[in-house]
Amino acid sequence: MKKYKHLAPEQRYQLSALLETKISKTQIAVIIGVDRSTIYRELQRNIPERGSTAKRYIAQHAQNKTDKRHREKRKAMVLTDELKLRISGLMMHEKWSPELIAKRLAADGECQISHETIYKWIWTAKHSNREEHKEYKTLCKHLRYTGRQQKRYNEKDKRGAIIGRIGIDKRPKIVEERSRIGDIEVDLMMGSNHKSALLVMTDRTTLVTMIEKLKSKNAEEVYQKMNTRLIRFDSSWIKTITFDNGKEFAYHHKIGKDLNASTYFTRPYTSQDKGTVENRIGVIRRFFPKKTDLRNISEARIKEVEKLLNYRPIRKFNYKNPIEVLHNKIVALIG
Repeated sequence: MKKYKHLAPEQRYQLSALLETKISKTQIAVIIGVDRSTIYRELQRNIPERGSTAKRYIAQHAQNKTDKRHREKRKAMVLTDELKLRISGLMMHEKWSPELIAKRLAADGECQISHETIYKWIWTAKHSNREEHKEYKTLCKHLRYTGRQQKRYNEKDKRGAIIGRIGIDKRPKIVEERSRIGDIEVDLMMGSNHKSALLVMTDRTTLVTMIEKLKSKNAEEVYQKMNTRLIRFDSSWIKTITFDNGKEFAYHHKIGKDLNASTYFTRPYTSQDKGTVENRIGVIRRFFPKKTDLRNISEARIKEVEKLLNYRPIRKFNYKNPIEVLHNKIVALIG
């Protein structure tokens, strides 16, 4: 059986000219010096069915299509020592998943590697005694654990009423569309034994997230932290702020007045009402697990994690990160 060979660019121009003579494809194959099946395959792949050049073989168009197919073709990727270090660094330091690593490296043009290849390497390293796998044996511990206990739903909130509280059902419908910047969700991420906490604020549309360390759950401190962080933005940027029903948000009316923003509250014990910030807290937990005493975490480390979070690729954004999405939104508004 003769092996199929791709045509060289000059052979494609020769083929185009010979087709105009109306001689048989077998004769063309002999003249060009290839097997007849090569000619049939070339015509089948590179003659368009529609458009202005339908049913016509044009050498330049055929070459362009071939080049495009070659560029986009999945190529076998070997995990080099350099690439292994790159992947392990992204998993251990930035807490990226194999999927995020594979997609983002491809998007940045660094390499084409599947997340299945990365998983296979991780599990091989875990169960191997070979010297080359030794430093990667514990990499599996940095894979995300997705199990999560669900809070029970309860309409009755026993923590007392918040003055001026407006329910989420009154929030403008445009907030649900996630089409604009400035609709913020706010929550606390608790440390070990509920003796420490982080204030987490996330924009619903871009997922840009701000993290502030708290000394207590006191409403005055929470207000001051929010005011200090959010007052930096243009007064028209922040439009709504959504809280849960904790008493630490009792001064919501003050921050709303300072920012000229409307404030709303979720239904009691209904975490899905603020699913955006809950999702971001889930990622923050990869850096600070539930038993972490946040009082021992430095401000510098918290700011480092905030930066890592905002530069972390997001699947729903086609693996762009929140900062890139924010930039694109701003450019669209200006332009």
